[in-house]
Amino acid sequence: MPTQSVPIRDPAFPSRLLLQYLHLLKKYPIITKSVTSAVLSALGNLLSQALESKKKQKEGQSGKEVDLYGPVRFAVYGLVITGPLSHYFYQLLELLFPASVPFSMLKRLLLERLVIAPAFLLLFFVMMNTLEGKTNADLQNKLKARFWPALQMNWKVWTPFQFININYVPVQFRVLFANLIALFWNAYLTSVRK
Repeated sequence: MPTQSVPIRDPAFPSRLLLQYLHLLKKYPIITKSVTSAVLSALGNLLSQALESKKKQKEGQSGKEVDLYGPVRFAVYGLVITGPLSHYFYQLLELLFPASVPFSMLKRLLLERLVIAPAFLLLFFVMMNTLEGKTNADLQNKLKARFWPALQMNWKVWTPFQFININYVPVQFRVLFANLIALFWNAYLTSVRK
C-alpha cells in the first residue's frame, strides 16, 4: 500500500522558539544578545550585498559575487562590540536616568544620540578598517569622507527608533529591538563605507 507524505506543520514552533530565546536571554543575557547581534549584523551585510547586486543588474552591469568576508566581519562586530556594549549601555541608562527622574526620556535620548551614537559609529569604522586589514591612512580617509554623512543619516534614521527603544521597550529586549532596526542600518553602512 503506497503511503503519502504529509508535511508536518507545528503551529507551536514559533512559540517554542520564543520561549527558548527568552530562557537563554534570562540565563545568558550577554551571550544571547551578542550572538543575536552577530547573526542580525551578518544578515544586514548580506542584505546590502543583495540590494547592491540587484541594483547593478538593473543598470545592466553584472552583479558581483557575494563577499563572504563581509558578513563575517559584521558578525564579529556584532558579537564583540554591539551585543555586549549595548547590553551594558542600556543597563547604565536605567541607572543614570530612571523613569522617576524629571525629563528622563529626553535625557536618555540626548545621551544616546549625542554621545553614544557618534562613539558607536566611530568604533564601527575603526573595527571594520581593522578587520579588513587596512591602514590608519585608509581609516583617516574614510572618516574624513564618510563619518559625518553617516552620522547625520544615523541621527535621521535612528532617533525615532531609539526614542521608542530606550523609553518604551523593556530593558531585556532593547538590544534585540535595536538589532532588528540595525539589520537595515547595517545594509546602509555597508554601502556608505565603499
